[in-house]
Amino acid sequence: MNYLPLLIPVLLLVHAIGAENDGVPQINGCRIEPDSQCPNANLRGADLRNLDMRRMDLSGADLSGADLRHVNLDLANLEKAKLRGANLTRASLQQSNLRLADLSGASLVAISGWGLFAQAADFEGADMRAANLEFARLSGARLHNVQLQAANLEMTWLSKADLKGAHLEDANLQEVKLAGSNLENANLSGARTRFGNFQDANMPGCVQCPKGWD
Repeated sequence: MNYLPLLIPVLLLVHAIGAENDGVPQINGCRIEPDSQCPNANLRGADLRNLDMRRMDLSGADLSGADLRHVNLDLANLEKAKLRGANLTRASLQQSNLRLADLSGASLVAISGWGLFAQAADFEGADMRAANLEFARLSGARLHNVQLQAANLEMTWLSKADLKGAHLEDANLQEVKLAGSNLENANLSGARTRFGNFQDANMPGCVQCPKGWD
């Protein structure tokens, strides 16, 4: 008896099941793995802890309230993504694209954000204590009441950024670019500001802002 015709459908079924259970997490059709294409994906409230999400296209995606602790998002595209209230504690965001993203109320404690792009992003009320933002681009970003204590902002571009009420105590602001920024009621107690550019910055009520830039 020829069993080959019977075996072929079984082999195809096994192959199909293996493809669906290859160990890669999938949420609402989005495969969570490096280089995956998930623009506008719905990942709201998702548990993504410790996953490798390098170079993923998550532009316009909804990650509000998502758990992204220790995630690797290096070189990922998160332009216009919604990350309100998300937890990105100790996530890696090196050279990722966060332009126009909404990170208000998010936790970005101790993130590795070397060279990230976040022009015109909204960080209002975000917790960014001890974040490494060296060489990051945050020009025009909204940073009202943001927590940036002990953050590394050396050589960071913050021109025309709105840092009203920001907490920058003990931050590294060496060679920071703050031209045209708003530092009203910000607190720079203990911050290192050597060679920082504060040209035309708005500084009424600022605690320990450098003098002589008005």
